[in-house]
Amino acid sequence: MLGLLGRWSAGRGPLHLLLAARLRRLIDDGELPPGMRLPPDRTLASALAVGRNTVVAAYDLLRDERRIVRRQGSGTRVAGTGGRTRPDTTAAPVFLHLLEPHDGAIMLACAAPAGPPPELVEAYERILPELAATTGDLGYHPAGHPALRRAVADRYGRRGVPTGPDRIFITGGGQQALSLLARALIEPGDRVLVEAPTYPGALEVFREEAAVPRTLPVGLTGFEEALRADRPALAYLIPTFHNPTGATLPALPRRRIAESAAAAGVPLIDDEVLADLAFPGEETPPPLAAYTDAVISVGSLSKVIWGGLRIGWIRAPQTLIARLTRLRAVHDLGGNIPAQLAAAELLPRLAEPRRRGSDERRTRHDHLRAELARHLPTWDAPPVRGGQTLWVRLPYGDGTSFAQTALRHRVAILPGAGLDASGGGEPYVRLHFLAPPAELTEAVHRLAKAWRTYEATRVTSPAVLAI
Repeated sequence: MLGLLGRWSAGRGPLHLLLAARLRRLIDDGELPPGMRLPPDRTLASALAVGRNTVVAAYDLLRDERRIVRRQGSGTRVAGTGGRTRPDTTAAPVFLHLLEPHDGAIMLACAAPAGPPPELVEAYERILPELAATTGDLGYHPAGHPALRRAVADRYGRRGVPTGPDRIFITGGGQQALSLLARALIEPGDRVLVEAPTYPGALEVFREEAAVPRTLPVGLTGFEEALRADRPALAYLIPTFHNPTGATLPALPRRRIAESAAAAGVPLIDDEVLADLAFPGEETPPPLAAYTDAVISVGSLSKVIWGGLRIGWIRAPQTLIARLTRLRAVHDLGGNIPAQLAAAELLPRLAEPRRRGSDERRTRHDHLRAELARHLPTWDAPPVRGGQTLWVRLPYGDGTSFAQTALRHRVAILPGAGLDASGGGEPYVRLHFLAPPAELTEAVHRLAKAWRTYEATRVTSPAVLAI
């Protein structure tokens, strides 16, 4: 419910009217289907960090419009008798934030570069003659354009992992790579080993395939025992600049996990989307594929170049590449060819945007931590050595309800609950440090005001909160 509500309170007007408006739209769009039971007044009020009277007033408006039914003893339900409903859509905040207008909110929820670097523009300029000279090519390449498959394979070769183009599959970004892998490898009810916490987009695609997540601490501590006990269909790991904690797994545990998965015949996904985001002077360990050829590697240019360049890839055994190619052909016949040609130009020239981005991220990481220490000293925000996010523990309360308070102060943050399938993420929020320093300063000022409001709700009676 909270995910579907999104940034419901970001507009102008009384909170009960804003809440009623968002619920009305969700009901009319079919996202809250007929017969669905809605949360009790106090439960929803607590989750939204508002007074109970706000929820009661919103529900009363919708009841008067005959969109919901409220009965003593049976709770509050969407009007109608139910029956066939549309398939569920995502309720993950990391995606829903992309669908909302910004409304003046500072976006610290979705982490990606804010615009394309000059190298991307130059790459498009360089491919124009090749495009102009192209003949006899329909442009449908389900596994990816041969030039980009070669460029990605060569990149793995330079990293000490010899790879042929036939081991490479091109995708529309890292998220599509995970989605296609989940479709190819998971059956409903299969167990999937994941870290707690982890990238919420991965959890979402596993749930989409009706998998059952089994959690281990960051770094998959206890991996060998879990392989024997759970017999998983798949394991998913972010070993380099982990999202959200920023941790990096040392070489010895990498080898042990890769070899254990191969010996057990369990597909292991090494999510390398953040592997290019080391801070200056930091070493990036080798990919898991350096230890065994059975590892499935996922990469992308979205974080080191730009999210608008929807280019990702999978390195995997040839049999899996063939299966993925058949799946991709059904959905869209293949990706954007000009973008793939530009990416092929970019890959051998990543050194400069990586260096420039590394310096910038380190500066902004340090700035955000300094501002948090100054204005929110009770928050625990450990430093990281790369990546793009801080995993922040609140001194009390929970990240889900505080994120609602932060929205009303026009800062969008990601609550930790959606990143932790074990249920242990409630005390956390994820903040990215990619914004310019002045924007990060303003964001912390707003968060500090939101925190003072949130603290007050913990000691103020519901009657006062409703005013």
